Amino acid sequence: MLAKGIFSLSDAELLAILIGSGNQKETAVALSQRILQSCMNNLNELARYSVNDLCRFNGIGEAKAITIVAALELGKRQRTEKIIQKKQIASSRDIFELFYPIINDLPYEEMWVLLLNRSNKIIDKRKISQGGVSNTTVDIRLILKTAIETLASGIVLCHNHPSGNRMPSNNDKIITRKTAEAAKIMDMQLLDHVIIANDSYFSFIDEGEITVNS
Repeated sequence: MLAKGIFSLSDAELLAILIGSGNQKETAVALSQRILQSCMNNLNELARYSVNDLCRFNGIGEAKAITIVAALELGKRQRTEKIIQKKQIASSRDIFELFYPIINDLPYEEMWVLLLNRSNKIIDKRKISQGGVSNTTVDIRLILKTAIETLASGIVLCHNHPSGNRMPSNNDKIITRKTAEAAKIMDMQLLDHVIIANDSYFSFIDEGEITVNS
């Protein structure tokens, strides 16, 4: 890396730097290649691995597994920071890029709320609920409570579909409709509800499922 630069290294070589050593039969690079092959050489899939998943590989103990998970988490947070520094949300793509590194790799659903001021600048983002593989329970009162506490004018909902299907369920549509109605009563607006599924997303505003007053 010092001689040729970090961009010259393969994913396996970078992973080998993290784990430091292999096992009696494999070098660190060979072990890293095997780990990556198990997830089809896809770093997004590797990010889904838990510490226990990684410890199943001969030569990966708890300490090495934690190092890998921590490094991938730092990558997610670095990507999120870029959007937060921008501070203003202008499109559904901005929402997708903000939440993708947070929830895309999760094996279960999470619902988050993004809180914006009247200029669509970010006030805060909060996790509202965590559920199972196919759904999560959402308390609309908690969404509104969070918005009131932060003096938000705009609300954006975002959750993930671990199945990879980006299309909203009937329950997703009901939550969206009820949140929009409740927000209106409190002089707020539901600006969008984005569903993230792998590298794609569904935007309720883009698809005409909700409308926003100008």
